[in-house]
Amino acid sequence: MPTTLQDKEAAPGGGPLLAGKVALITGASRGIGRAIACRLGRMGASVAMCARSRDAIERTAAVLRGEGIRTLAIVADVTRTEDVQRMTEQTCKELGEIEILVNNAGVGVFGPFHERSETDWDVVLGTNLKAVFLTSRAVAARMIRLGRGQIINISSLASKSAFPGGAIYCASKWGLMGLTACMAEDLRAHGIRVSAICPGSVATEFSAHAGRDAAALLQPDDVAHAVATLITQGPQSFISEIDVRPLRKS
Repeated sequence: MPTTLQDKEAAPGGGPLLAGKVALITGASRGIGRAIACRLGRMGASVAMCARSRDAIERTAAVLRGEGIRTLAIVADVTRTEDVQRMTEQTCKELGEIEILVNNAGVGVFGPFHERSETDWDVVLGTNLKAVFLTSRAVAARMIRLGRGQIINISSLASKSAFPGGAIYCASKWGLMGLTACMAEDLRAHGIRVSAICPGSVATEFSAHAGRDAAALLQPDDVAHAVATLITQGPQSFISEIDVRPLRKS
């Protein structure tokens, strides 16, 4: 992927904007997470990435390493406390203290709520909500000691609207917005910003987008650009939420 003008931007003293910073991205083996990992790495950050599939996360890591980006690939289930602790400790040991956390891992199960199972509920709420709590809790304690940091939760426009068949997914994303807002209030006094990005439909493997023109959908890089915007805002500002919509309705 070609380097963009923003990727080439230098910090005031010269060098990449995120030089010396460590970013951890969950669900980074493909789609939005992969785009975010690539974007932050090209901006100078050392990047830790996690996913459940070793083969998938190693393929993504190979792309970053091929560009000279310092990269750590971790196999982890972020719904499990022990995996989250191991992931956090390994990242800090091998790359340094985490200053940027992007909670991107997400799943969706769709269909009328009364036809869905308890297992469906547990899987979606576990990944989309519980995992954010577990990972953010593990990283926040370390950010508090640093006195700085940025936590970005990838939510969805489904956190603001209802649609048939979306009950479990919407519940997880509505809950995520409440969690994000309260995390922000708990951490802002420590110099830590917590924000949410709410994309509309993105052209990824996450959904078939049946009957829609993929070219009219958002692309993973559009979400990565929003992440970069949050991370590069001025030190005195706090952008708490970004909605990202396709320009044209398909």
